[in-house]
Amino acid sequence: MRTFKPRSLVIFFVLLLGAWTNGFAKDETVYIGLAAPLTGDQAYIGIGLLQGAQMAVEDANIKGPVFGLSGIKLLALDDQHNPTQAVLAANRLISDPRVAGIVGHFNSSCTKAASAIYHEARIAQITPASTNPEISRQGFDTFFRMCATDDVQGPTAAHFVYDRLKIRKIAVIDDKTTYGKGLADEFEKKFKALGGTVVSHDGITQGEKDFAPLLTKIRSLEPELLYYGGVYPELSLLIKQSRKLGLHAPWMGGDGIFDVTLIKLATPELSEGTFSTMLGVDPRSFPRARDFVARYEARFGEIGSFSAYAYDTVNLLIEAIRRAGTSDREAVLREVRNTRDFQGVLGTVNFDEKGDAVNQSVGIYKVENGKFVFLEEAKPEVR
Repeated sequence: MRTFKPRSLVIFFVLLLGAWTNGFAKDETVYIGLAAPLTGDQAYIGIGLLQGAQMAVEDANIKGPVFGLSGIKLLALDDQHNPTQAVLAANRLISDPRVAGIVGHFNSSCTKAASAIYHEARIAQITPASTNPEISRQGFDTFFRMCATDDVQGPTAAHFVYDRLKIRKIAVIDDKTTYGKGLADEFEKKFKALGGTVVSHDGITQGEKDFAPLLTKIRSLEPELLYYGGVYPELSLLIKQSRKLGLHAPWMGGDGIFDVTLIKLATPELSEGTFSTMLGVDPRSFPRARDFVARYEARFGEIGSFSAYAYDTVNLLIEAIRRAGTSDREAVLREVRNTRDFQGVLGTVNFDEKGDAVNQSVGIYKVENGKFVFLEEAKPEVR
């Protein structure tokens, strides 16, 4: 479990954001904007993203200046996993003419809310983590995605439950967000198509604490597995309260629950046996990622679930800036769109006409002895 020192973190953000007070004209630096949940109950994921991104910026600066300027810096803003705050962050980032591209956001609801702003500003937006497929169907040529989408991840999970676990009767819960409900709906649709039975599908609200009435109702339906579309804070409470009520069916979720914080909050004992899908394969098992993982963990502790995705996203954007030979947003956007066979630590990246990553991959994990253990790389259906 990685730990953070609040005082050091405050100083870190002051250093990142302090350039705004110095005036734009004196600064000959290329800036990359980043927006993610950096405070609150999803901060562990957001900070992991930020740390991976910062390592990419530092590595790029070691290689030398970008077209004769002084280097690259990161401007990081906290969107609090709130779409309203995401819009405010997006407007702040595009108002700074030094920002050549955007990395973000984490939550699909935030990414979707901010995407129109980036499109109007004609600035490349690359999300390392937002999985809702509707975002890339808006027709914004400024949007790009590094990860698998929910219409791949949800059906892949359904196949695993039906084909590998041989489970036929499940209950579904989602957190009513763009990400959570979208993922849960994709899972349910495929599970039913395979012949499974969904005994209930209920929605909760992020920040909610008491799930006893809902779980009591679900217990009476006797599901063999409970599928959750959402992020780890609420699932940790759902796990604890379900076990207290005598509901012992295993839980499963998507990439939003894939963080060691879930195990810490729910306790290793009660989270034992929880399944999760995650975008891509375990970076520790990927030869190209070994150096990055080793350097990250020596510096920050256990790697975040999306740290490697952020590292690749920033490096891809920096490579596009270098090819453009300018920080002009349209020129950078054009080079992001022209990306061919980018070699990241998680594999080769190409984008389709909608900006989605091709050759999407999904890994299956299970909590065993207080850790997410990689089980297999699932083969997604061709959409």
